[in-house]
Amino acid sequence: MRRIAVAVVASAMSLSLAGCGMLGASEKTGGATPTRSNAITVGVLMPEETNTRYAEFDYPIIKKKVAALTENQGRTDYANAASDEKTQDRQMQKMIDDKVDIILLDAVDAKAIAPMVKKAKEANIPVIAYDRLAEGPIDAYVSFDNELVGEVQGRSLVEAIPNANVSDKIVMVNGSPADPNAGQFKAGALSEINGRVTIAKSYDTDKWSPEVAQANMTKAIAAIGKSDIAGVYSANDAMAGGIIKALEAAGVKDTDLPPITGQDAELPAVQRIITGEQFMSVYKPYPAMAEAAAEAAVAKVQGRDLQFEALTRDTVDSPTDKAIPAKLVTVVALTKKNIQQTVIADGIYKASDICTAKYKSACEALNLI
Repeated sequence: MRRIAVAVVASAMSLSLAGCGMLGASEKTGGATPTRSNAITVGVLMPEETNTRYAEFDYPIIKKKVAALTENQGRTDYANAASDEKTQDRQMQKMIDDKVDIILLDAVDAKAIAPMVKKAKEANIPVIAYDRLAEGPIDAYVSFDNELVGEVQGRSLVEAIPNANVSDKIVMVNGSPADPNAGQFKAGALSEINGRVTIAKSYDTDKWSPEVAQANMTKAIAAIGKSDIAGVYSANDAMAGGIIKALEAAGVKDTDLPPITGQDAELPAVQRIITGEQFMSVYKPYPAMAEAAAEAAVAKVQGRDLQFEALTRDTVDSPTDKAIPAKLVTVVALTKKNIQQTVIADGIYKASDICTAKYKSACEALNLI
């Protein structure tokens, strides 16, 4: 449940992420408490490898920020569970055994991880839920406004369908049922879609698998007919890639693809957007979230209560706990119109990363090169 409304910025904009001292929190590295020096260890647990953002963006930014806040004395201990909840249990147990000072947890399964969160609490190790809202006695939650993500996707999809009405049929390909974010994305999308177009088929996708998404889209095409699909809601970019493969395998030409949504602004998705294969993605400014999480972790360990509270002024509820301190970061609808002002301006990608030989003409048409 969201406790605040965050304004969506769906037009072209440039996000300043180089030094995000969130909500007036101090950027000074000194002032550690007498019992907590800068020589701290922050455990970082990420959930899966299908989405490349965790290794390419989230963790490197967290690692760099922790070092900057601790005069290069703080360290991070990283593990990725590759979508296996038992693996993540073992990784978290090891961090507890190693007595890390705090854990940033992006859970594979938000419910199943609760006993491990309780173990960490019993060992006096704070846990900050990162990206996904884990159950159990977590100390804070740092993420994007997930319902807003879904709202941006749903609204963009409807607006991309000419003269959209209830006679237009769409397919919904949602995320993993084990990920609470997926339910929030879905709820946000439905708030924009219901009553405006018809959801002909809807699927939840185990482990966010592009292969499962492709298989489900193939079923939807067989049931609805490739010519009668006005749009596809895809909860993320990796699945959008699988959906496009299913449509192309059914004989739909690239130029005839229906509008397809996404999320995460992955490089292949950005390239599909400039060619028109994918209509949009949701750009989530990972530096803002990752830096806020690192700041909150260091402040929590070092006993800087005022700074920690300034970083977590929002609150959210989980199935097990209420009024959890939270930091919710806003998002941007990414289309071919604002690639220059978002992912390029913010240093996520260089124009040369996007505009390889295959995409040169499309980039020239958008004045990206």
